[in-house]
Amino acid sequence: MPKMAISLALALLAALVLIGINETGFNQSTDALDDIADASRTRASLNRVLQHVLDAETGQRGYLLTGDPRYLEPYDAAVAEIGQQLDALRLIYTPNADEFTTLAQLTRNVQRKLAEMDLSVRMRKQGNDDAWKFVLMTDVGKEHMDAIRSEATKLINGSSHRMEVAQVQVRKSLALSRIGIATVTFAGLLAFYLYLRQTTALKAADEQQQKVLQQERDLLERQVRERTATLAELATHLQNVREEERGHLARELHDELGALLTAAKLDVARLKSRLSTQAPEIGQRLQHLTESLNSGIALKRRIIEDLRPSSLSNLGLTASLEILAREFSERSGVEITSGLEQVELDESRQLTVYRLVQESLTNVGKYADAKQVEISVRDYENHVEVDIRDDGKGFDVSSVRPSTHGLAGMRHRVEAAGGRLTVNSARGGGTRIAAVLPKAQSAT
Repeated sequence: MPKMAISLALALLAALVLIGINETGFNQSTDALDDIADASRTRASLNRVLQHVLDAETGQRGYLLTGDPRYLEPYDAAVAEIGQQLDALRLIYTPNADEFTTLAQLTRNVQRKLAEMDLSVRMRKQGNDDAWKFVLMTDVGKEHMDAIRSEATKLINGSSHRMEVAQVQVRKSLALSRIGIATVTFAGLLAFYLYLRQTTALKAADEQQQKVLQQERDLLERQVRERTATLAELATHLQNVREEERGHLARELHDELGALLTAAKLDVARLKSRLSTQAPEIGQRLQHLTESLNSGIALKRRIIEDLRPSSLSNLGLTASLEILAREFSERSGVEITSGLEQVELDESRQLTVYRLVQESLTNVGKYADAKQVEISVRDYENHVEVDIRDDGKGFDVSSVRPSTHGLAGMRHRVEAAGGRLTVNSARGGGTRIAAVLPKAQSAT
């Protein structure tokens, strides 16, 4: 423990020293870089002033020699820019009295130069050719430009000097950082060596503990896999039992209830044929009873089809899906577009596809508020793809609770058949349910 405390103390001290060195070097380098940037901007502004003066003089001379007003456009633009650049330089040089005096002299020389060019331009506009030619032939413009270059050179040299001083400061900060980092690195290596010696003894114990924990995790994972497999088998069994019960109930309804309703309808028809001519009121009631029996028979057929679709055994999967889609469209008013290919699947997988489409359409009718649904079944060499799309309001897939039985039931049914179910949806973007089912292996 004392050695560990010493190593930690050394590491903390090394970190503090490194932070102090880095902060000092950073602050000094930042100040120096700011000085370099300011000096660079100042030099750029001075160079732009010189360039604008030259541009103005070029435009002025072009106008004087040709009389073409187009030469006044660069002249006027350069004059306007000169004023802005001088204003910016005044803000920069205000804290420095000596350089501000030089800038003031530069400003006066620039103003004299501009006044001399403006005078020549005005005389050219007025048609006083002798006057502007006289001014042009004198050395006044050259004297003004020499004075401007002299004062600008002084200011540029001052900016260059400040840049050199700042560069020296940056180099000093880098050298200080190198020395500090080397020292702190040595101290850190020493602290790390001391700490490493203390951690070596803990490593073996930690590895042993990790080994025990790994064994416990493996045991838990094995138990989870076993229980998950058991639950999956139980869910599959319950699903099969449910389908068997549905089939049994459908047969009972068809045989028993269907026979009763049909017999009652025949008896009513006999009574109606005998009594309708004798008592019109009784005939109307018998007609109403006949319509009620017809509705009951239709309801019985729909319930039977929902429990166990007879069309699946009699007509095949494609025809059953077409009937299911048509009946749903008639009940809900939703337009359904189908693209169904003939597929070869065993009875169990056909029922899986049928229930998947049936449950999807049920969800569309309850929640989607859709106008159109597309159903497609595609046959491939080794698998079958089922796709149900709607243009409804959709939902956030990530917010669906795991206990949502509709989607969970569809997923389990597809996975129990060896397939894979995918649900894609977004709010306002509709919903797509896609399943891939392997084909049943052919008997050899």
